[in-house]
Amino acid sequence: MSLGREVRYRVRGGRRLSGTVFVQGAKNAVLPMIGASLLAAKGRTVLRNVPIIEDVRRAVELARAIGVKAELHEAERTLVIDASTLSSPVLPAEIAARFRGSFLFVPALLHRLGEAVIEGVGGCNLGSRNLDFHYNGFKRLGATVTEQMTENGDGVIHIKAGDLRGGTLYLDTPSHTGTENLLIAGSLARGTTHIKNCALEPEVLDVIEFLQRMGARIHGGGSGFITVEGVGELSAVEHTVMPDRIDTGVFVMAAAITGGEINLVGASLEHLGVAADKLEQMGVEFAAQGAVLQVRRERALRPINVITDEYPGFATDLQSPIMALSCLAEGPSYIYERIFDGRFKLAEELLKMGAAIDVDGNRAKVNGPAPLAGAEVVAHDLRTGSALVIAGLAAGGTTTITSGYYLDRGHAHIAERLTTLGAEICREVV
Repeated sequence: MSLGREVRYRVRGGRRLSGTVFVQGAKNAVLPMIGASLLAAKGRTVLRNVPIIEDVRRAVELARAIGVKAELHEAERTLVIDASTLSSPVLPAEIAARFRGSFLFVPALLHRLGEAVIEGVGGCNLGSRNLDFHYNGFKRLGATVTEQMTENGDGVIHIKAGDLRGGTLYLDTPSHTGTENLLIAGSLARGTTHIKNCALEPEVLDVIEFLQRMGARIHGGGSGFITVEGVGELSAVEHTVMPDRIDTGVFVMAAAITGGEINLVGASLEHLGVAADKLEQMGVEFAAQGAVLQVRRERALRPINVITDEYPGFATDLQSPIMALSCLAEGPSYIYERIFDGRFKLAEELLKMGAAIDVDGNRAKVNGPAPLAGAEVVAHDLRTGSALVIAGLAAGGTTTITSGYYLDRGHAHIAERLTTLGAEICREVV
């Protein structure tokens, strides 16, 4: 995962955060938009407010590998895609295995080239998460899915389009990636597609708006039941990606754990869902003024009960950061992880820093307040990495976070942005 390099973050705690910082564009919106942009057989798609993260870089690399012209202008946070030259249906393992968003390329390959060959799918290790809902959805639209084993024991998925027609699709759980992928697939399928138990996340609505600008006919976004009327073609468009609510939540909790006061430009309090209410219960104060969200925490942190759930419930991606924040709360906090069964690896790392956490299956009790001390810890996944940064901001001494590449996958220039707010943090490549 480190691509031959070791990325580390060093955080020296004890600095109160203050100042103003920009929230990045949404990771979970831009990746499906990149996949959907490949449906346009002519023209150039322009995406603005693109987060400059490793997952986006891998998506650009993968697009180029299948013949697409893609230009990522990092300084302007703009991505320009010309998919008229799309030529290969093969998503090569050396790129696709490095991020799960590779699956979002499949609908375009099916519609444009008639097949998709997936040599590898990667990403964070989050337990029993699987991709069956993608395969099953494609099958219900008329595709055939087969799996073969290579000589070295790796699997290769081959999906052939056949005659893609609208149908009735459903998701066992309202996955945002599954919803987005089926929306993209249904946009050019003949006839009408009905998708039941859809995700309600703001990112899904942003992807729907993007597809509608391209010419897709989609109804029912945000209702849990979406109808897609297939069209003959989609056009290249320009679109500004919405702000990243998880990035927002991480910076809110960074300010909260240091007793700081910051301004988040581009953040949306509404997009945080139940997480905003839970943070207010802990003692975090919010004030929205136009495109700026003011955040501060002056009183002692109160303990909290958290149950992760699909949006607008408490986001599983914010469960790790709030576990770190709970370490300083005045009393025991209780966390029930309902979405992913691999999220509590963070507890092992926080224990190295002096936290008092009891884990029982998918439930955790955080006994606060516990004075945190700097230590060498491991970012097992993206969200663990962001949580360890938050913990390091409040810890005495220096915290060294290894496997920092995971953090780079989801947060753009996090060390620079936190430094702007007064934190002592640096990113090292060794």
